[in-house]
Amino acid sequence: MSNQIDLKGRYAVVTGGAQGIGYAVAKRLTESGAKVALWDRDESLAREASTTLTGSIVVHAEQSDPDSVAAAAAQTLKLFGRIDILVNNAGISGPVMPTVDYPVDQWKQIIDIDLNGVFYCCKAVVPSMVANGYGRIVNVASIAGKEGNPNAAAYSAAKAGVIALTKSLGKELAGQDIAVNAVTPAAAKTKIFDQISQTHIDYMLSRIPRGRFLKVEEAAAMIAFLCSSDNSFTTGAVFDLSGGRATY
Repeated sequence: MSNQIDLKGRYAVVTGGAQGIGYAVAKRLTESGAKVALWDRDESLAREASTTLTGSIVVHAEQSDPDSVAAAAAQTLKLFGRIDILVNNAGISGPVMPTVDYPVDQWKQIIDIDLNGVFYCCKAVVPSMVANGYGRIVNVASIAGKEGNPNAAAYSAAKAGVIALTKSLGKELAGQDIAVNAVTPAAAKTKIFDQISQTHIDYMLSRIPRGRFLKVEEAAAMIAFLCSSDNSFTTGAVFDLSGGRATY
């Protein structure tokens, strides 16, 4: 049984909430009493996920498009009245290849989704948090953003950018009851594995002292705490989920 975290009366947005870590987070938040908006570009998959999540709604959002994100925020605020929690989880891994061979268009796509998209979501949601005097933001970065994975320069660079964005925004909002933190997971067995080679998967596993991949429920547990009012002091911080790969 999971430890109980009280999120009753809170309204949350989880990007990429239809599957993987995003779905696990949405599940944990709804079980804790929150109402959750699943922001996803795959509305069909999100609606399927929503049927198993009490108190959830589906909002279409293409996070690489700032206009789409702004529209998603407006729709969510219309339906919920407020947004207390934002979990920026959606992202893609991109191809695995040496940096000098990386296609420029795919580099731009990964940066646009994995980094710019987080910025767009924060930009769209933070004003309502400021107006309400409360907010919790958790950005899902990656151990790759701390250490850099070989043959994954775009993903690593994007996630490093998410960490820096978290620190900047956390400092900007530190004078208010708005906490902005990041988590840096090692690999978890999700659909993102379909985008990468077995060689790269084996490399990632070899780097984890725990000797196994992260469970999505473990990520959800840490994120749920960071989304709660109990996390009232820490902001601009990076919480490790790498199974011992990084100890800082």
